[in-house]
Amino acid sequence: MKKFIAALAAAALLCTAAEAQGTEAEPAPGVSARSAVLMHAETGEVLFAKNASEPMLIASTTKLMTALTALEECEADELVDITPEMCGIEGSSMYLRPGEEYTVEELLCGLLLVSGNDAATALALHAAGSMERFAELMNAKAAELGMRGTHFENAHGLDAEGHYSTAGDLAVLMAACMSEPLIAEISGTVQRTVAGKVLVNHNRLLREYDGCIGGKTGYTKAAGRCLVSCAERDGTRFICVTLDAPDDWDDHAALYDWAFANYAYSAAISADMVLRLPAASGSNDLVEISPGAEVRLLLPLGRLPELETHVELPPFVFAPVRPGEVLGRIYVTLDGELVASSELVCSSGARVRSETLLRRIVRGLGLAWEAGPYYLTDN
Repeated sequence: MKKFIAALAAAALLCTAAEAQGTEAEPAPGVSARSAVLMHAETGEVLFAKNASEPMLIASTTKLMTALTALEECEADELVDITPEMCGIEGSSMYLRPGEEYTVEELLCGLLLVSGNDAATALALHAAGSMERFAELMNAKAAELGMRGTHFENAHGLDAEGHYSTAGDLAVLMAACMSEPLIAEISGTVQRTVAGKVLVNHNRLLREYDGCIGGKTGYTKAAGRCLVSCAERDGTRFICVTLDAPDDWDDHAALYDWAFANYAYSAAISADMVLRLPAASGSNDLVEISPGAEVRLLLPLGRLPELETHVELPPFVFAPVRPGEVLGRIYVTLDGELVASSELVCSSGARVRSETLLRRIVRGLGLAWEAGPYYLTDN
């Protein structure tokens, strides 16, 4: 059966981009950070980078890996007995005392909200027995995530020889953390009470930037101000990392403003699209066809209307047609290059109508002539 290609208007699928001006994103703003990255969380596409692969001290942003590793080794409701070795660690603290008992989740709150070095130590010693062994687990997880420019020596992030990462690697780490529901929830919490202690998140962006949903701060004199954050608007999620950044809050806000104003993560192939195809000799004249999966793309807003969508389908099908049967394919191109595709799957089938083969053929040709290649519905 001969197939054909029929063009559809991509702008109808991507109407949110109708007001965009130009075809390319505006230049990114400058930042104060020595090293920085802005990454799209879902695709991992880097939209802005400055010295992104340079090994740097990372201070308490280390604790993102501490949290991820601890949850791989422990259950959230697991009880931790606080020992003297876990208390009195220099720097920021949740003020643990020997003899107290906390759950892993409560220690994660102290770790991610007030950046407690004691909480980091407690989690490390409980999960692995020693800081050295826990650091080995952290490094194994870093290798699993592809963080090739990273090495950990401890769980709290205090300056140590051989303890470093890169802005690019921390963006990858943050994406992994935001995929872990408990870490995402805690890092996006402004305030929580644990054992009578009110813990207020050090991340000001949660209160001051529209769309910020998580992150982790860090500072030592040698590392400077370090910040990892995540922001989302209208289904588009970005991750920003700045290391050694005197104006880190402003850096993140400026980069997010630029990204949200110039890029969108939109449905190039919508799961809601419905096509209708004539069904010769069917119990019903038409069968409905939809993409097998929604396909989303991150593109400059001005380029979204330039996407071209093509559908490959036969002019009609013979019954029986069963739901789930693949009947064609949909393609999306930009500048003549294929950027997305999906199978077209029957969503409403048709049983065979009792009639002669000749009648089936005549009826099918008649349907194809009257109906055209397919109908595109509005739902």
